[in-house]
Amino acid sequence: MSRFFDGTRGGSPRNAHAPHARGRHRMSALVGAAAASVVLTLGLAMPAAAAPPGGPSPLPQLSAAQPGTLKACESLVDFAFPSTKITQVSRVAAGTVSNGGQPIGEHCLVRGTMNERVSTFDGQTYAIGFEMRLPSAWAGRFLYQGNGGLDGSVAPALGATRGGESGLQMGFAVISSDAGHNGSQNPLFGREPQARLDYGYQAVGTLTPMAKALITDAYGRGPDRSYITGGSNGGRHTMVAAARYADQYDGFLAISPGFNLPQAAVAQLWGAQQWARVATTPADLSTAFTPTERTLVAQAILARCDGLDGLADGMVQNSATCQQAFSIKRDVPRCTGERNGTCLTKEQQAVIGEIFAGAHTSNNKEIYSSFPFDPGLTQSGWAGWKFGSPITRDAPAVGFIFTTPPADPSILADLQGYALGFDVDTEAAKIYATSGIYTESSMSFMTPPDPTHLDTLRDRGAKMIVIHGASDGVFSPDDTAAWFDELDRNNRGNAEQFARYFEVPGMGHVAGGPATDQHHGLAALVDWVEQGSAPDQLIASVNPANPEVPATWSPTRTRPLCVYPQVAQYVSGDPESASSFACERPRPGLAYGAR
Repeated sequence: MSRFFDGTRGGSPRNAHAPHARGRHRMSALVGAAAASVVLTLGLAMPAAAAPPGGPSPLPQLSAAQPGTLKACESLVDFAFPSTKITQVSRVAAGTVSNGGQPIGEHCLVRGTMNERVSTFDGQTYAIGFEMRLPSAWAGRFLYQGNGGLDGSVAPALGATRGGESGLQMGFAVISSDAGHNGSQNPLFGREPQARLDYGYQAVGTLTPMAKALITDAYGRGPDRSYITGGSNGGRHTMVAAARYADQYDGFLAISPGFNLPQAAVAQLWGAQQWARVATTPADLSTAFTPTERTLVAQAILARCDGLDGLADGMVQNSATCQQAFSIKRDVPRCTGERNGTCLTKEQQAVIGEIFAGAHTSNNKEIYSSFPFDPGLTQSGWAGWKFGSPITRDAPAVGFIFTTPPADPSILADLQGYALGFDVDTEAAKIYATSGIYTESSMSFMTPPDPTHLDTLRDRGAKMIVIHGASDGVFSPDDTAAWFDELDRNNRGNAEQFARYFEVPGMGHVAGGPATDQHHGLAALVDWVEQGSAPDQLIASVNPANPEVPATWSPTRTRPLCVYPQVAQYVSGDPESASSFACERPRPGLAYGAR
């Protein structure tokens, strides 16, 4: 997390732990990682061994959910709950919708709104829109599906995660929402005080008891176990829920979480300004670092780091050591003439190095975390986040949602001018500010309060899995690793009892890139929560529909995702199979292929 400002959050200093910026010092986190264990099919691990004498006290074990049958569907149109209006109820036949090419079974679809109101600020009508899908064959579980971006639309409540069955296919009753505003209100809803708070955290808190009551009416009893998941902003919703609503949920699956979203958005504006320094076409920031040049850098990273795990396979598993081994200035040729894709200019090397080191003010105070160098930067999604999103997404988000007081709507006429003219030395502090009717800063309503002291989650036996791509172009896995490091320190090295972090080499934001990005994270979480089987590995596979998977890879390639700070090391056998790897603590400088 950033150490830029001294604002407080949940009683803990906002700079309580520094990120891995200026070198990504992950090696300090290698404390007591367990040896790799044999992994069962579908990426579910063997049950964790009992705590040794003198070790941490065992945490409560939650009981398994019990199945049930849908008792009511059409009659749910009469469902009564405070400030709730049901607008549609219908039965959906099996096979009407699908996930991963597989049909989803019969279920009941319920749509509605909560807390509809006319704003005294802008005269617009706001409401928390939602959709619930209730399977006829119920597993006794509830899943909150956190959606991404600025929200504003109700995505189908399928409970989809990457690679495995969706929550609805697994028998979960699933809810999805727009977080309190509709698409036509993006991004100016950020100027409406209550809409800000709903987007940040209150929509989840409002919807949760209503959803459980609706489940009770539909099945004759409430859910035995409740889960929440999401990627990107949905991952942020999940992280926020782990801190604010740990008494309401038993399992938390956060993918590529932007849990310090206001900081990351400011960093994006700062990054746009750096790219503009070396862009050959000022209106097109992507000309600062072209696809050919990104491929050049990716190849240089692979030349230094691909073999650190004992196998040259186009993937950097030992990312921590790679950050020590790779240098953008030393390992990428410097141009002596014109840019032609075979070199970088001195100015490009400086800008790229600065951006990966992390956003900072003119006097070098940190704004947001560093990013790791990873060959996944070749992907189009990485470029989209770095070059396009600062103008189209981050500028309006910073201006209207994260800045207090918010900017005037006139900035919409020239978002690029706003982004490139944003003075981080003076304006960045406004993400910590309150003013008049804006009683919470964006760093208060958007981020999880006290995220490294998840005592409620821990003490009631709930569990948390966080997954992040090493080539995420907007939310840094370094920030996520720093979060886990601090969580672990606050739990005397025992955070793995209830929370585990997995990094995915090559993966971009949420998915994609030259990566094995498909996993069964939700199934692993359920197994951990309800059976006590802690996931020492997740088995990840290639998405055959991903165009950025190299043609030289087998379409059936699998790799173990290891519990941080362990990394996958090649042992022997089929180089395309996860079974040929073991999760081990990274040891700098050791050639793992020579055993």
